[in-house]
Amino acid sequence: MPITIERHYAQLPGLRLHYALAGQGAPVLLIHGFPQTWHEWRNVIPALAEHHTVIAPDYRGAGDSDRPQGGYDKHTIMEDLRALVHQLGHRQVRVVGHDIGAMVAYRYAAMHPDEVQQLVLMDAPVPGTAALAQVRAMPRAWHANFHNVRDLPELLVAGRERAYLTPFFKSRMTRPDALSDADIDVYVQAYSAPGAMRAGFELYRAWDQDALDNAPCLARKLDMPVMVLGAGASASGALLEGMMHEIAHHGRFHRVENAGHWLCEENPRVVERLLLDFFSSGPLEA
Repeated sequence: MPITIERHYAQLPGLRLHYALAGQGAPVLLIHGFPQTWHEWRNVIPALAEHHTVIAPDYRGAGDSDRPQGGYDKHTIMEDLRALVHQLGHRQVRVVGHDIGAMVAYRYAAMHPDEVQQLVLMDAPVPGTAALAQVRAMPRAWHANFHNVRDLPELLVAGRERAYLTPFFKSRMTRPDALSDADIDVYVQAYSAPGAMRAGFELYRAWDQDALDNAPCLARKLDMPVMVLGAGASASGALLEGMMHEIAHHGRFHRVENAGHWLCEENPRVVERLLLDFFSSGPLEA
């Protein structure tokens, strides 16, 4: 029977969030990255939803969610999504994050370890770790520092969102057909909305605060099972196995080959298999 993906809005205090919902069973929260929306999970939701209730929101500033002036530090975004999970009737959840979403997912697990059963981080370093400092020094990751500049990125990109985002996607993929023109149109339309690119840039401008927020958490490793996925052809992928040992007592690392940074769209069958195998596994060895 085909999986139905429903679309809903949740009203939180001062913020309306859009989210996709599918399946039934133990909940899994999927947190997208930049410049994406919940749409990045479309290829893996059906397989996950055969076993789990899948919750795939647009975090604040993205997609069809509100775009407030502030609150783009990962702690605030995490608390938004935690409130959504609670509103849907869940207290414990498996949390999966890609790119910026991985930074939010880590914060969820670090601050509320009694609520996060398992954690998956995909192809992004956590603020405050050595891996993020290394990525920021890479020429391939020039955008991380450009986005951190105040006001200038908005000025240069306004009205040119398609011209900016299309090569942003295509330069970070290994399969030219992984993202169709229609898929890129979904993201371009989302980030052409008033305030959307500003909100996206603010995610990067919050990294220094995120690192300060994470410092006490990084001083103690996570106890729940953690899986880290690095894309075979991404700038950060090779650094993430080391980061896994920095953040978790019980971790496993997988390199997703035949994929660039957009691994859920370039190699979704491998990603969904790794997720389902991990979710069904027992406790990991230290």
